[in-house]
Amino acid sequence: MSSNPLDSRLAICTDDLLLGIDIQCDFCRGGALAVPGGDEVVPVINRIAARFAHFGLTQDWHPKGHISFASSHAGKEPLQTIALSYGEQVLWPDHCVRGTKGAEFHPALDTERVEVILRKGFNPTIDSYSAFYENDRRTSTGLGGYLHSRGIQRLFMAGLAADFCVQYSALDARREGFEVFVIEEAVRGIDIHGSVADARRTMGEAGIRRIHDQDLFPGS
Repeated sequence: MSSNPLDSRLAICTDDLLLGIDIQCDFCRGGALAVPGGDEVVPVINRIAARFAHFGLTQDWHPKGHISFASSHAGKEPLQTIALSYGEQVLWPDHCVRGTKGAEFHPALDTERVEVILRKGFNPTIDSYSAFYENDRRTSTGLGGYLHSRGIQRLFMAGLAADFCVQYSALDARREGFEVFVIEEAVRGIDIHGSVADARRTMGEAGIRRIHDQDLFPGS
């Protein structure tokens, strides 16, 4: 818990970090796995990031033939699920293949002040929604240790998609001992069979607070 005082509008502190999740071309309009309204988070994140002393990003970075791609499994279609050694896996269209245009950050995203970029999903045999752990829930990315070593205490989550990589990252950030907030205007979800509502409920039960962008600007 941050030692800095909280008021009702969550004044930003020097031990806070804005973590932008997978704000990449393939998750935005025209991309291979476009999240509805995905482009809309970019100007919000650009505006918010300017107020934070610390800003980090994650980047999906899959090899060709990744195990999470439906094309890697004969007879399977995107959004079907299969059982893998680490649990249930949603199958996706090929997306964010490393070195491709789709894996790049959205061209309008201002990355000038970014301190750390965490690439995930590069292991061909396991998916990685979370910025902190791969989907086996055991293999750490090392991000938690890095943030703790920098003295970060509160994480503010933004990006894509709210019901998958944002949710998993937020839950694991709590697991790592951070206070976590999800900025409503800065996330969008895929929403498979009510997955956005499920994510909101699960995050709430874990003590993750949903806030609005104006909550970050006291006196505005």
